[in-house]
Amino acid sequence: MATFIGFLAIIMWAMLALFTDISGKVPPFQLTAMTFAIGACLGVVSWLWRPGAAWHLRQPAKVWLLGIAGLFGYHFLYFTALRNAPAVDASLIAYLWPLFIVVGSALMPGEKLRWFHVLGTVLGLAGTVLIITKGGGLGFDPRFAFGYAMAGLCALTWAAYSLLSRRFSEVPTDAVTGFCIATSIFSLISHLLLEQTVWPEGSVQWLAVLGLGLFPVGAAFYVWDYGVKRGNIQVLGAASYAAPLLSTLVLIIAGVTEPTGRVTLACLLITLGAVIAAKDMLFRRRQGSQPGSAISN
Repeated sequence: MATFIGFLAIIMWAMLALFTDISGKVPPFQLTAMTFAIGACLGVVSWLWRPGAAWHLRQPAKVWLLGIAGLFGYHFLYFTALRNAPAVDASLIAYLWPLFIVVGSALMPGEKLRWFHVLGTVLGLAGTVLIITKGGGLGFDPRFAFGYAMAGLCALTWAAYSLLSRRFSEVPTDAVTGFCIATSIFSLISHLLLEQTVWPEGSVQWLAVLGLGLFPVGAAFYVWDYGVKRGNIQVLGAASYAAPLLSTLVLIIAGVTEPTGRVTLACLLITLGAVIAAKDMLFRRRQGSQPGSAISN
C-alpha cells in the first residue's frame, strides 16, 4: 500500500506540464513560491483535526537541511540548468534521478539491487528519452557545461533526498509542511533577486496555479515522502519514468499536443520497464495470496 501511495505522486506530477502551461507567464521562482505556499497550507489545514501534529515540525537541524535541500535545492538547480542549457538537454539530464534512486538504493540498509530493477529502470529511461527529445537527437555543447552540471546536480539532489528520507523514516510526513514553507520563502527571495513579478491573468490562470499548489507541488510531496519511507523505493524509482509519459498523455487529452507512434513506443518501454522492475514485489504478492503468507510493500 505504501508503494501505491508513493505512486500517487507520480500521477500528480503528470499534471505539472499542463497546469504550468495554463498558468501563463508567471516566472519560475515566483510560481514556485506561490505553489509551495499553497502546498504548505494543505499540511496546516490537516492539523485542524489532528491536534499536536504541528509539533512534528520540531526536528533536528539535519532533517530540516535535508528537506530544504531536497525541495528548494532541486527546484533552484533545475531552473538554473534551464537558464544555462537547452531545455531538452537539461531536462533529460535532470530526469536521471529515478536511475540514481534505483542504483543508490543498493547502498541503503535492508535493500538489495537486483538485475530486474536496473533493466526496468533503463527501459524507463529509454522511453523518457523518446518523450523529452521527441524522437530527435541530443546536441550536447561544451558552451552549456555549467547548465549540464546544474542539471546533473539537480538529479543527484532529488535522488539523495528520496534515499536519505528513508533513513529518517521515523520523521512524520507532517514535517514536509515545514519544508514547503521554507521552500516558498527561499523561492520568494530568489524571485525578488532574479526575476520580475508577473501575476496570473484571469480566473483560469489563477485556478491553474491553485491546481499546481494542491497537487503536483502540494499533495505529491506528502505522498512521495510516505512512499519512499515505507514502500518499495526501487519500484518507485523505476515507476517514476512514467511521469513524463503520463504528462504527455495529459497534454494529448487536453488537445495541447498530438498522439504519435513515438508516444506509443515510449508507453510500451516505460510500462514494460515498470513491470520488470516490480517483478519481485508482484511475485511476493502472488505468494502472499496463499494461506500463511505475508504481504510486504
